[in-house]
This record gives sequence, C-alpha cells and structure tokens, in this order.
Amino acid sequence: MRGDSSCNAAVSPIYSPSAGKVVRRSVGLTRGVDAPLTALLRDDLLAAGYTVDRLRQLWGDEGDAALARGDRVPARRALQAADGPAAELARLFVLGEPVADDALGRALPSLGVDGARALGLVDADGRALLDLRPYSAIDAGGAVQWFIASDLGELALGGALPPEHVLGVGGASLTLAALIPTEPADSVLDLGTGCGIQSLHVGSHARRVVATDISPRALERARLTLALNAVDTVELRQGDLYSPVAGERFDRIVSNPPFVITPRRAGVPVYEYRDGGRVGDAIVEEVVRGAAEHLSPGGTAHLLGNWEYRDAMGGDGLARVRRWIDEAGLDGWVVERERQSPADYAATWIRDGGTRVGTPEYDALAGEWLDDFAARGVTAVGSGYIVLRRPSAPDAVRLLRTEVLGSPLRGTPTGIGDHLFAGLRAHDRIGALDDAGLGALRLEVAPDVTEERHY
Repeated sequence: MRGDSSCNAAVSPIYSPSAGKVVRRSVGLTRGVDAPLTALLRDDLLAAGYTVDRLRQLWGDEGDAALARGDRVPARRALQAADGPAAELARLFVLGEPVADDALGRALPSLGVDGARALGLVDADGRALLDLRPYSAIDAGGAVQWFIASDLGELALGGALPPEHVLGVGGASLTLAALIPTEPADSVLDLGTGCGIQSLHVGSHARRVVATDISPRALERARLTLALNAVDTVELRQGDLYSPVAGERFDRIVSNPPFVITPRRAGVPVYEYRDGGRVGDAIVEEVVRGAAEHLSPGGTAHLLGNWEYRDAMGGDGLARVRRWIDEAGLDGWVVERERQSPADYAATWIRDGGTRVGTPEYDALAGEWLDDFAARGVTAVGSGYIVLRRPSAPDAVRLLRTEVLGSPLRGTPTGIGDHLFAGLRAHDRIGALDDAGLGALRLEVAPDVTEERHY
C-alpha cells in the first residue's frame, strides 16, 4: 500500500500490495538501518547542497520538464558542463547513471565509497540501487527540506517496473499531502506508508504516528527515509490494511491505498504499490468501512480512491460510496475529481507499469482489463478524495455529501484539506440550529476572496 497537512509542494517533477498472509509486526525505526552510516550520509547530502532548487539550477526548467515526461536527455546534457557533489549525486540517484568510485568519494566524503555500499546505495559498478532525492514543501510548520528513499523508476531502470516496486513521491502523494488538515492531532495512522512521505508530513503536527504497510520492502525504504530526516517519532508496522492496528483508534487516518482496479487474471502484472489484491473497487470499500473501528470520536480519515460505475447490476459509483459510508456509521464528504471510461482507465495504468501502447504486450493486457470490466458491467471509473469522520455523539447531525467537479483541477489542490475540515465544522454549527437560529445567520465574504473588474 502506498500513501500521490495542507502544503504548497515544490518538488522536482522527476518523480513521476498484494493479498497474502495477514501479519502484525512492529518494526523499530532504526532496525535494519545503520544509524552511524545514515547520519554520515545525511551530513554529506546537506553539505553537497542536494536540494530541489539546486537540481533545478543544474539542468534548468527545460530539463526539469523533460524529466517529468521520462526524458533525461536535456538534464544529462546540462550536467555534462556541471561539476561538484550535487551534480554527481544527481547523475547517480536521479538519472541512474554509473559514477566512478573517485567521484562518488568526493560527493560523499564522510560516508565514503565503502559506506555507500554498506548502506546498499550503490553496487560494485557504481550504479545506484535505490532512488534517493530531495523534496521540498511548505508544511504546517513552514518550509521543509527532506530526503526521500524509494526504488529506482523506469527512467533509471530503462524498462518496466518490477512488481515489488516501492514508489517515490508522485502526483498522488502530493495530492494526499494537500488533503490532510494542518490542525494538530494527538495520534495519526499512516495506512500504507510506502516510502514514508506522509509520515513526514503528519509528523510535523502529530504527537504519535503509526505507519503500516504490507510490503517489507516498502518499510525498508520508509525506515531509511525517516532515519535520513532524523525522525524518531514514527512506529513502523507490517501487515495488511488495518490488521497491524487491531483494537486501536486514532484521531486521524491518512491513506493512498493501492486502489488501482487490476484484473485478477493470469499474465496481468501485480504491482504492490498500486494493487491491493481485491476485485474491482473492493479495497476502497474495505478501507472506508474499516475506518469506523479505528477512529476516535470526532476523528477524521483522509483518503484517495476510485469507485466503479456499473450498469443495472451496481448503479451509480458515488451512490455506492455513500452507501459504504452510511452503513459504517460515518460522516462523509466525497469529491469526484475525474471520471474515465474503462478503456481510458486501462490505458492509464497499463502505461504506468511501463508497457507501451502499440506493442503486443499492451494489446493483450488491454483485452484482459476490458474483459474484467465487462464481467462486472463497469461503464466508468470515478476517482477523487474521500473525507470521513466518526461522529462525536450518537445523536449528532450526519453529513453525507458527494459532489463532482465541473472541470479537472490543475496541479496540486493546495489547502483543500483545511478547506474541507472547515466545511465539516460549519456543518456542525449549522446542524445544531433550529429555524430561528438558522434564519439569524448572515453570510460573510471569506477573507481569501478577491475581486477582479474588467472594463
């Protein structure tokens, strides 16, 4: 599972769980991480100025935009004229190019070449064994600069991703970060932590964070991410969905579950970072319904997900999500950001795995996906945001709201988490009023409204 505080994220756009035995295993933050070597690596990255802004300076806006498309040629050409530790680290961890031992030693003088190999950063040929890059954002406490460890992507691998791939920071990660309110919380569950990015975000405004994932490999990457950023307040646990936190409740749950609808058919690749091992949209239903048992009274959950629209067998997709929420006894606010046809949805995720359109492999996979949709009568797939809340009292006025955006949002929806949180509170204030109290209310212009006049 993977988790793509409201934040204005500025991250280099080069970033672009399968079912099994239920396990509950608590993993210490530093277990499996060499703390002294990790501290030396952190010192070297900071000394090198290995930041988002520095990388943009090295290859410019054109190189940055090209990397977002999976094209490293402009960045590579720009780095030919660059020298210094940041450039060598960018070649190694971003472009996936080999770096000679002497250059690596200059880039990581405290850690050294032997230390880099001991940490599993590079192989004997000087090639990176993982993706390690800077990340910057405006978080609840202000500007943050972090380092994120994940698996090498298509650009560095030169081909399709392996099934056990641990995703780095992508669009979904940034969207989820923006969906999380910045109000402090005592305890937070990061359900499906992946590389650990959401634990860093919620850790800035939570006393205690528990981060879970079914993938041991993901927990390894998250452990390194947390250690690199000197974060020691996150408890890592291995297991499927809520099994690692059975019997526990939290003030806040955040999750980008592995919701991608994948055919359960032979020959169709199963990617741990996006496939929850269920049929159709059942993984999202399971996360929604399960939140009721793991939220404290008044606690909220902030999720990404998708839902199927079906013919006479299942009906409207948003109505199905409303039913899940209602039957779980939760408040809910669902925003559908996009709706795709089965063919468009299949194409999106087949390409995401590295299979190119027009190849025999693509044609075979597209046929399997469309057959799978047809078997359930799926006519469309909606995707967007889900905010849940456990009512603070049994007699509280319930909120069940679903809406469809008239046009797709562009970029990261900055501040949407705080906006939706304020909406929940406004609902509570209005829901408690009688007719006279409601009639006495007066609308006010929000402080962030601007006026434009054109003559």
